[in-house]
Amino acid sequence: MALILEQMPIVISSLNVGFLQTLKLFFVTLIGAAPLGLVIAFGSMSSFKPLSWLCKLIVWIIRGTPLMIQLLIIYYFPGLVFGTPVWGTGESGRFFAASVSFIFNYSCYFSEIYRGGIQSVPIGQEEAGLVLGMTKRQIFFKIKLLQMIKRIVPPMSNEIITLVKDTSLARIIALQEIIWAGQAFMKGSQGISGAIWPMFFTAIYYLIFSGILTVLLSKLENKLNYFR
Repeated sequence: MALILEQMPIVISSLNVGFLQTLKLFFVTLIGAAPLGLVIAFGSMSSFKPLSWLCKLIVWIIRGTPLMIQLLIIYYFPGLVFGTPVWGTGESGRFFAASVSFIFNYSCYFSEIYRGGIQSVPIGQEEAGLVLGMTKRQIFFKIKLLQMIKRIVPPMSNEIITLVKDTSLARIIALQEIIWAGQAFMKGSQGISGAIWPMFFTAIYYLIFSGILTVLLSKLENKLNYFR
């Protein structure tokens, strides 16, 4: 116990650095995937069939293959083809590649949630808007959008909580997020080796962050209850 207490400041400091990397990847993914998912959703619903088929094919491929494989392909494949690391070198290059992988992956999942939310709004409301002389753009932003948001909050919340845990997959390309930092003390880091207890602390970080997000998303869902 005395040894653990002595090692605690070193471990916590390292985990904090790793968790900051996890937070960065989480927020960058969310900021990038949310709007891109809406673009893909509109593409999937487009009346222009080649665009619709292309978007649906991309979504099918991304949703049907593991994120870990996508990370490996996106990070290593361009370098093998062009003979140079297109993402750059070091931690920043790995973070860039991981961000692109996560944004592309989650935008495809979000697109299906958006599509379901948009199509769940009764068609009669769109027809009523057209009768009143509204444009399709006005109908979407003034009639459909808020109703869609109410419908997609629960499934989006699940995906956001999943994203918190999925960030740990970035260690497959050696991105030094919190799991990497905790596992390093098992292999040997900063004079500490063979220590498994830091891994339990990484779980606490995830639990606290997921708990905060759950509370915030629940409050958002409650505020949208006026659509019932």
